[in-house]
Amino acid sequence: PMHWLSKFTWSVVLISCVGAASAQKSALVARGKYLAEGVVACGNCHTPRDDKGQLQRDKGLSGGLLLDIAPFKAYPANITPDADTGIGKWTDAQLAKAIREGVRPDKSLIGPPMPIEYYRHLADDDLAAIIAYLRAQPAVRNAVPRSTYRIPLPPSYGPPVGKVKAPSPRDKLKYGKYLADIGHCMECHTPRNEKGELVLAQLGAGGQAIEGPWGTTVSRNLTPTGLKDWTDAQIARAIRDGVDRNGQPYRPPMAYTFYKNINDADMSALIAYLRSLKPQTQAPKS
Repeated sequence: PMHWLSKFTWSVVLISCVGAASAQKSALVARGKYLAEGVVACGNCHTPRDDKGQLQRDKGLSGGLLLDIAPFKAYPANITPDADTGIGKWTDAQLAKAIREGVRPDKSLIGPPMPIEYYRHLADDDLAAIIAYLRAQPAVRNAVPRSTYRIPLPPSYGPPVGKVKAPSPRDKLKYGKYLADIGHCMECHTPRNEKGELVLAQLGAGGQAIEGPWGTTVSRNLTPTGLKDWTDAQIARAIRDGVDRNGQPYRPPMAYTFYKNINDADMSALIAYLRSLKPQTQAPKS
């Protein structure tokens, strides 16, 4: 009887462990889904678009719209688990290095518009969650050409990223900055110089012209100068619904189809951070 009881006990322990591991994985994928389909908006670049610039969601994350502008001719990669044309053969460590450090498994550097400088801030837990989410997506076979650059790429984006921990959501400003970083808000909403580099002294000033099937979109000023007359509710609506204060629609590449998934607490932290930026006047008014 003792032998039978011992076996039964171990079976219960094993089932409990498997159940706990499964629940943990489900929670990780859910967090990754919230981030990837929310503030990080992976699909905004990595999901194909039709000739009107609309996302082709049935093709998932299988490679995005060609961006052919002065500094580069970029093809966002297939990041579905397809073994031949996607990331199916990449290890989690290789994926993490590609996302946070911009280095592929073959040691080549990932260039813009992938916002590596901002993804270096991704916390370890959130990075693991995004990777788990990518692994859980359907594999889509779609060979994407390599991007070409008319500007020199840096030798690297910095030293290897060590351990990164996200600020506590209780620290609203720091957490809001974290969300803005991983959401790469300033990648579009900060002016660039003639070399295509962000002018960080004018962080958030907007004025960047972004071309695509939608025409030319000029990013607006997100500092207190540009948002002075806006209420928090109006800013949240603009981010989530893609409309200005008068209800007029914004154009891509603003990722409002993803930002609509940002929860209220995160939106409040994000807006608090924007309110804390140094006022800038360089951007056009809108």
